[in-house]
Amino acid sequence: MKPAKMLTILAFSLGAAPTALAQGWIEPIRPIQIGPWVTKVRTEVSVSVSGRVATVEVEEWFRNDGPGLGEGDYLYPLPGEAVFSNFSLYQGDQELRGETMDATRAREIYEEIVRSRRDPALIELAGHGLVRARIFPINHGETRKITLRYTQVMNRAGDALQFRYAAGTANRRQIHPMGTMGPLPQHPQGRVPLSFTLTAESGSMFGDPFSPTHEVIVARRDGALHVRPESDLHGDFTLFLPLATDLVGITVATHRQPGEDGYFMLTLSPGTVTGSGLPRDLTVVLDVSGSMSGSKLDQAKRAIEQLLAGLNSSDRFRLIAFSSGITRHSADWSDVNSTTVAEAREWISRLAANGGTNIAGALEEAFRLDSPPDRLPITLFLTDGLPTVGEQDPEAIAAAAERSSGRSRIFSLGVGYDVNTYLLDRLATAGRGSTQYLQPGEDIESAIGTLVAKISHPVLTDLVISDLPVEIDEVYPRQLSDLFAGEEMIIFGRYSDGGASPSGEVTIQGMRNNTTALFATVASFPERNADNDFMPRLWAARKLGWLTRQLRLSGHNEELVEEVRELALRYGLLSEYTSYLVQEPLEMAAAGPGLVTRGRGDMRVQLRAVAPQQATGQMAVRTASRDEMRRNLAGESQLVELEEALADEFRTDNQRLVAGRAFRLVDDVWVDVRHDDSTRTVSIAPYSDAYFRLLRLAPELQLYWSEFEQVVVTGHGVSIEVKDEGQSTMSGGELALLVRAFRGL
Repeated sequence: MKPAKMLTILAFSLGAAPTALAQGWIEPIRPIQIGPWVTKVRTEVSVSVSGRVATVEVEEWFRNDGPGLGEGDYLYPLPGEAVFSNFSLYQGDQELRGETMDATRAREIYEEIVRSRRDPALIELAGHGLVRARIFPINHGETRKITLRYTQVMNRAGDALQFRYAAGTANRRQIHPMGTMGPLPQHPQGRVPLSFTLTAESGSMFGDPFSPTHEVIVARRDGALHVRPESDLHGDFTLFLPLATDLVGITVATHRQPGEDGYFMLTLSPGTVTGSGLPRDLTVVLDVSGSMSGSKLDQAKRAIEQLLAGLNSSDRFRLIAFSSGITRHSADWSDVNSTTVAEAREWISRLAANGGTNIAGALEEAFRLDSPPDRLPITLFLTDGLPTVGEQDPEAIAAAAERSSGRSRIFSLGVGYDVNTYLLDRLATAGRGSTQYLQPGEDIESAIGTLVAKISHPVLTDLVISDLPVEIDEVYPRQLSDLFAGEEMIIFGRYSDGGASPSGEVTIQGMRNNTTALFATVASFPERNADNDFMPRLWAARKLGWLTRQLRLSGHNEELVEEVRELALRYGLLSEYTSYLVQEPLEMAAAGPGLVTRGRGDMRVQLRAVAPQQATGQMAVRTASRDEMRRNLAGESQLVELEEALADEFRTDNQRLVAGRAFRLVDDVWVDVRHDDSTRTVSIAPYSDAYFRLLRLAPELQLYWSEFEQVVVTGHGVSIEVKDEGQSTMSGGELALLVRAFRGL
């Protein structure tokens, strides 16, 4: 069963009573006068896991602040394929008699509510089933608790169990009893309080849970495993519980719309690491030029000392400091023992900041020594400046480093805005590592400590996906990094049937202790799977990060720019290449030449020109940081945070940014700024048969149609407008052609 799309609806004869969260709201049964509302005041969700069975209890409290009695139906939507077992529903201590409906009957109810209220809040429930029960009257001033209990068998996702729940959307619109739109009344504390906890009494069955939708807090007490969201729970919540494995567990989840290639998320979860693991050759390259003086160098010194304290006896290390010249702790590798570590700490304490920045010389020294095949070479490179001594051309420095770095994994930290993002990203790309950019004033010690913890215990290196039952394409990351203990590796990609069975073994190959190791699990890649609808945007965000990095590293390429634009618009993502600045006509007149303008009526749109990609400075660092975040996105919460930060740069009073698109209000219609008067436009009547059928064929429209009642959304070859005078019916062939034109297929 899939509780990811579940929400609760109460239908009261008292009137339309909004709540501060959209997981529950009030829908009137019959027309009445406007009056006070019944409101939900609290929700508690607790889940108990035993083996593969999850027992879910949902408790919700509703208060009647009106003058009379409130009664109606309790509606609980659920996915059409879901089946409850041990189902029970209570109002207080009184058990309620409920009925279940299949998706076809439930769809009629949802669509009728949407039509009658002229509110698209329920369009996301198409295809779901429904539980309905009549509740008893709630007296004036009374608060009643409704309790729903059910059990479900969790789906197996490779070497993990998958659980889903939905808390609802925070920005749902609300309809008043007479049909007028109005703001959502807020709970005194803001949102309606919602608590969620999941407990597995046999915690030893599972590794560390992870969520691709929310950050979670995991605790183990008295043998039990406890999981809860780190912040407010809203939207779809997906949680994976990896089964405990000796070394590596493989989790596989999929999503596929009819007629399209599917999406997959493959997660590698390191298990218990026994023995010393793969020995490392660790090289630390530290910038001690004059700009590093003060707290920056002090923090870096403390971090490196902590790094030395965490080395294993099988590891080796080298320490290199550079300014105008190069200083090294020793000419060869140092073994890890109390004497060498004490000498290294003494050497670190004497480092002082002065002089220029000889990056080329430092990298040449860093890669001077080779490592044997049975050791993992790791280079940690930290700088806060541009090359000023020796070779200063970033391209020449990067090319030389690529030639000499060999098998070394390169992790770079750029401190402040005076770094060359092109150079640092080239190093990380060549070395299967990563780049972290620290804004001025950020804690260097903490950043290095986090990185060191990540790379402390290598589990597998040189990873490849060696066998699958389907054809896969566009896998991100493009080159798999190494797998370290305590750090899941999350891989997104597309799949097609390729003539093979949709089910079979998924095999991962890697190197461990200079020996090839294989790990496999059985997974299914179905032709249709509506679950895990978070997956397309996360895959697209990963691809967007890879494409924009390619543009920064290889220079402007119109084909890549167009691919970025189309990808971002198709999946509702913001990027530097799909940002629009809407200005008034007088502002446009003074805007200057070289701008592309187009309009609808009196609307004028300036398409923001793509500035030449700079490698240094504040904007370069922020852009590089965004690309790095996109390329490593592991969950929806991170994507939302990134998108909101970008949206703040473009928001105005009469402009909205929704899922990567800018809309301008023109004559009470929200118009996609990509639209102009020459664009072919197809009009659809809101909440009509054509409206709902089109949503089922093009679910990406839901993002915009649930936000606006009258809206124009522009695709590749056509704009789709929702307005009262639009078409109410269209044939299946007409709708299919419209979707193809919208998507540019």
